[in-house]
Amino acid sequence: MLINKVTLNQHPKALWFLLITYVSVILLANWFDIRLIKVFGLETDAGTLIFPLTFLCSDLITEVYGYKFARRAIWTGFLFNLVFILYGQLVIHLPSPGYAAVTNANFDTLLGFNIRIILASTLSYFCAEPLNSYLMAKLKLKTNGKYMSLRFVLSTFIASFFDSFIFGTLAFGGTMPNVDLIRFNTTMWLIKVAIEIIGLPVSLHLAKVLKKHEKLDIYDKETKFNVFSLDTSYTHLNNQFNQTRQCSLSK
Repeated sequence: MLINKVTLNQHPKALWFLLITYVSVILLANWFDIRLIKVFGLETDAGTLIFPLTFLCSDLITEVYGYKFARRAIWTGFLFNLVFILYGQLVIHLPSPGYAAVTNANFDTLLGFNIRIILASTLSYFCAEPLNSYLMAKLKLKTNGKYMSLRFVLSTFIASFFDSFIFGTLAFGGTMPNVDLIRFNTTMWLIKVAIEIIGLPVSLHLAKVLKKHEKLDIYDKETKFNVFSLDTSYTHLNNQFNQTRQCSLSK
């Protein structure tokens, strides 16, 4: 009885939208990471404001569909990130028509510098995103599905710390004094956590709606958390939707 093999009497209906949103946000964040901004006196990069949506999407996927589907989303994001990098490098090395030389030179300079940003983002992403989903899945088991708000915030709090400091150090190390770099990384981290907390009512509501809509509430019992696996198989024993619903009704 496998979700991936027509088992729980349905295919996941909303998973495709979460996956598309997840990948799109990753690409948008990479593109805007190069633009430094100052908001309410805090200095950060523009990608920081949108990147927390990846944590939201992976939290929802892990909470509703399970770690295995979140892991597949992570690999999908990594793949398209790689395509973005390789195609960008191909484009800036292609010959330019004479009338577009100046415009293309500006674009090539931007994208050429952006490769460092994208590589830094890719490495930090590959460390933080699997960690976030792993923490979500493990905390759900430890708490027996309770304290969803705490699990959402705690997983983001830890994972975004590694994401911010790995990304900031690799992307901007050497371009500013170390003290400013530490402040910059800390600001990125706290902004991501703050956005997670501010958006918590929405994310909790979406999780409940998705569970009811999909009739799924996956617990990663006996899951092998090998990040390199693409297995998405779950048995009906992993889905505790009916059990969770009955407990809610009995209260």
